[in-house]
Formats: sequence, structure tokens, C-alpha cells
Amino acid sequence: MKNTIRTACGMKRCTKIRIGAGIAAALLLITEILIGLFAHGFVRGSVGDVLVVMLLWAVWRTVSPERPAFGLLLPAGIFLFACGVEFLQLWGFCDRLHIENRLLRTLIGTGFSVRDLFCYAAGILPLLFTEHLLKKRLTAQIHYTTRRGKCKGSAPDAFLHKSVKL
Repeated sequence: MKNTIRTACGMKRCTKIRIGAGIAAALLLITEILIGLFAHGFVRGSVGDVLVVMLLWAVWRTVSPERPAFGLLLPAGIFLFACGVEFLQLWGFCDRLHIENRLLRTLIGTGFSVRDLFCYAAGILPLLFTEHLLKKRLTAQIHYTTRRGKCKGSAPDAFLHKSVKL
């Protein structure tokens, strides 16, 4: 059985990221609800699709119990999930499963559109940039703290992960 200890280095940064992502998720959710209730046309059809992938990212960054693994993985996973839901709409998911609940039909969607796929991709681009910035800041903080001797360990790479295996 392997022992695992949590590293303390960089935990403040991760907490700040989770709090920031939680605030962003709340604001995006409110925006999405307002778009759903009051907007029509381009704003509801395109801006809402761009924002929904950002909302999914913010929710994941808020509730994920693991320290963030920055990079392409999370944005790519969210994009594939959004595209999967869109292709379920092409298949007629709600109609085939006889989903009658209006809220569920609105959340899942009932009509396929290639434009939605482009909107999801447009929403992922800022997330890729954000992931890059978060990785850069966390790496800079870790290098700073290891140089000043605040963290104990043999290599900065040990602090990039949630735990160190013994």
C-alpha cells in the first residue's frame, strides 16, 4: 500500500482559482438564464452557445476535487462533450426518448446546427488561453517558492501534482 502526502506548496493559488472559477460560474449561469428568458435571435442562438462551454469549464474548475491539470485536456473534453450533445440533437435524442419536460428539452436542445459547433469552438478559445495563463502563474509561483526555500522537496515538479507518492 502506497502512502500519499499532500504538498502544501501552491495550495493558496489553487484555492484562488477555485473561488474565481466559482464566481465566474455563478455569473455565467445568471447570464445564461437571462439569455434563455429574454434574448432571441443571434444572442440566444450563438452567444448562449459560446457561453455554455465557458460555464461548463468554470463549474468543472470549481467543483473538481483534484488540483488543476492545466492544458488542453479539460477544454478538449468540454468541446467533445458539447459536440456530443449537439450530435444527440441530430439523432433526435429528446424525441426518441420521449422527453416531454420543457426544461430538459431546453437544456439538451432539440435541433442540430453546424453553427452551434462553431460557437462551441469559439467558446473554447478563451479557455485555452486561460488554461495557459493559469499554468504559467502556478509554475512561476512554484519556482519562486522553491527558490526562497518555503517548500521542502527535491524538485519543483513534485509540487505540480496534488500529492507525492512515497
